Amino acid sequence: MAMDAPVMSEDMLSIAMERTGQWVFSQEIPTDVIIQVGEANFSLHKFMLVAKSNYIRKIVAESEDADLTRIDLSDIPGGPEVFEKAAKFCYGVNFEITVHNVGALRCAAEYLEMTDQYCGSNLAGRTDDFLSQIALTSLSGAIVVLKSCEDLLPFAEDLKIVQRCVEVVSVKACNEACFPSRSPTNWWADELTILDVAFFGRVMKAMRQRGAKSLTIASSIITYTERALRDLVRDHSASGIKSSTMDPLEDSSGVRAYQRDLLESIVSLLPNEKAAFPINFLCCLLRSGIFLKASATCKNELEKRISVILEHVTVGDLLVLSFTYDGERLFELDSVRRIVAGFVENEKSMAVFNGSGGDFREPCSTGLQRVAKTVDAYLGEIASYTELSISKFNGIANIIPKGARKVDDDLYCAIDIYLKAHPSLDEIEREKVCSVMDPLKLSHEARLHASQNKRLPVQIVLHALYFDQLKLRSGVVDDRSSPASAVTTRSQLQADASLIKENEELRSELLRMKMYISDMKKGVGGGGTTSTNHRHQQKWSGSGRRPTFFSSVSRTLGKLIPFRQGSKDTSNMEDAVDITKPRRRRFSVS
Repeated sequence: MAMDAPVMSEDMLSIAMERTGQWVFSQEIPTDVIIQVGEANFSLHKFMLVAKSNYIRKIVAESEDADLTRIDLSDIPGGPEVFEKAAKFCYGVNFEITVHNVGALRCAAEYLEMTDQYCGSNLAGRTDDFLSQIALTSLSGAIVVLKSCEDLLPFAEDLKIVQRCVEVVSVKACNEACFPSRSPTNWWADELTILDVAFFGRVMKAMRQRGAKSLTIASSIITYTERALRDLVRDHSASGIKSSTMDPLEDSSGVRAYQRDLLESIVSLLPNEKAAFPINFLCCLLRSGIFLKASATCKNELEKRISVILEHVTVGDLLVLSFTYDGERLFELDSVRRIVAGFVENEKSMAVFNGSGGDFREPCSTGLQRVAKTVDAYLGEIASYTELSISKFNGIANIIPKGARKVDDDLYCAIDIYLKAHPSLDEIEREKVCSVMDPLKLSHEARLHASQNKRLPVQIVLHALYFDQLKLRSGVVDDRSSPASAVTTRSQLQADASLIKENEELRSELLRMKMYISDMKKGVGGGGTTSTNHRHQQKWSGSGRRPTFFSSVSRTLGKLIPFRQGSKDTSNMEDAVDITKPRRRRFSVS
């Protein structure tokens, strides 16, 4: 297409010059001056041009060449096409003034000084009348004129054409927003999408000054953004992650630089009301900003706006931020972490303001609980990607306060998916992944699954099993324990864990003694063993080690009284013992 443009331009120029020749040569008077406008040359008559254009008159009068035959007007607003119409006006040839060319004709008239002060009913007066009486009487007409002014700066700005158009557009758009005249009711927002972002921003500012509601401004900005950045903000319903046909690596002709500037300009237009935009639209804007490498100010502004209304977020919205446009690999997780952290900080501030101290010991807000459930489900969606590191997984999971989760089932599901997708993790790394979860806050079904899950660390499995045994023995029927009961159970678990450790040490000591006695029996035999037995007896009786050991055994057995009184842990006894029915045991050295 880029190669066709010059050809089309040359064709238009030749056609324009051909038409000009038709009405110029009809005068049957030889031309005496050539007007050059860019690459186009117009053979005209000085006296016809001087009669209407004070600018050409001064050039001819001030020329040192008495027989001036060429004048260069290449910098005239509108180029050859507009000059052709201005020349026709000088020759008295009729042509059509429209909303598309009236702005350029008004600027060209000013450039050529074709004003009513120089000559009555001149081109400047004719175009001003058309603007006032026709072009600026409708919203669509004013928008088209404003669009044409983008290529006429600074002439259009100096002549107040831009200002007049902005005022008309803002007034009529506000009226349409309040009292729609046709359907769809937001047709006026679609009309504004043809404008450059600078003129669009001026219209938004003027509408705001006239009292337009934030939702009206927001609706217009959303429509404009979807049209201006259709390749990037094509679908903010969070359902089209893999639907893009755009090549993310394409950066020809500074397209990405233009889109980045456009995005930053749009973000600067967002009204101060943080909740004026739907969160899925803001997530799409932020993803575009990350992809285009927008400024930190732009991305921070979007992150703050999202965090304020995060309680309305869905898993799909967070996934929009996290994946590349082809949906094949993780894209950005730091923004998600900052957004969730910002929301939690806001909740803490509200908790402090309400007098609860901000430590989330009191029941968390409904919004925070909803966000916690969404974040856990989000972790389950991204956990299967091998490039997700433990630090990033835990970093997002740990932002949510422990009290915000009534149960950790969703988090356990995400952890299980992560461990399954990363089978090469060692025991320490798996324990680190599981550290974000509280095993005592799992439902019965989740604990049952965890007790049979070979991917989990042994410690987590033991906690799940032990907690179930405690609940069975205490007669607890309700599966979802309160936070207070969970704390009590955790304290009891820690106390019993110390007894388990001592019991294990005792078993090891008894086993070593049993092996030693067995070795002694194997060495006893024949008459030659008398002295050896005597030395062993002396060793056991004289060294004082035997009484010391049994004293130690006696003291340690004394610590095991809680087990004989019905302690809730018997998992470290003989394997044949039924841990669901504890019974008294005798410990003997044999």
